[in-house]
Amino acid sequence: MRTLLTLSLFFCLSFSMMAQDIVLPAPQRSGGKPLLDAINERQSIKDPAETPIDLQTLSDLLWAAYGFNREDRRVVPSPLNKQELFVYVVLKEGIYLYDAKANKLFEKVKGDHRTIAGKQDYVYVAPVNFLYVVDKSKETGTGAYISCGCAAQDVYLVCASKGLACAVRTGIDKDAVHKLLKFNAQHEVIAGQTIGNKK
Repeated sequence: MRTLLTLSLFFCLSFSMMAQDIVLPAPQRSGGKPLLDAINERQSIKDPAETPIDLQTLSDLLWAAYGFNREDRRVVPSPLNKQELFVYVVLKEGIYLYDAKANKLFEKVKGDHRTIAGKQDYVYVAPVNFLYVVDKSKETGTGAYISCGCAAQDVYLVCASKGLACAVRTGIDKDAVHKLLKFNAQHEVIAGQTIGNKK
C-alpha cells in the first residue's frame, strides 16, 4: 500500500513538473483597422495594465511578429530565407518559445521571470513581453536585425489596430536571459517588446 501511494505521489509530482505548453488558436489574418490608420496611431505606450491578454490576441500578435504567410516564408523579410530569428514569450506563468509551424508556445522555464525581460518597471507588470533572439550560426550580416525591426513594427501595428499598449526596448538583462534559458554563445538577444492592455 505504501509503495502504491509513493508511486502515485511520484506520478502526480512528475505530471505537475512537466512542461505546460500552450496551444494557440489560429491567428486572425484579416480585418482590423486600415493600414494607414494603424500607422498613424502607432506609438510607444509604457504604462500597460496588468490585466492578461487573451490567447486569440496573443496568437494574432505572434503571427504578425514571426508567423508564416506562405509555405516556409515568414510575414517579415528574412534575407536568404535564413530565418535566424526566434521569438520568446515571457508571461507571468513562464517563458515560452513560439513555434509558428505548430502555432504553439513551448514552455522553456516555469514561473514569473519578467524581471529579466527588461530594466524598466513597466516590464515587470505587463502581461506579455517578447524577446527577439538571433541564432548567429545562421546569420547573414544584419539580416536578423532587419527581421527583428520588421517584426517589432508588425506587432506595433497590430497593437495600434487592437487598441493595445506596446513598447519596443533594448534595455534587457541579457546575461540573466542567457543563463536562465541556457543559451550558447551563438544566441544573442536583440530586443524586447512589452505588450498589454491600455489602462
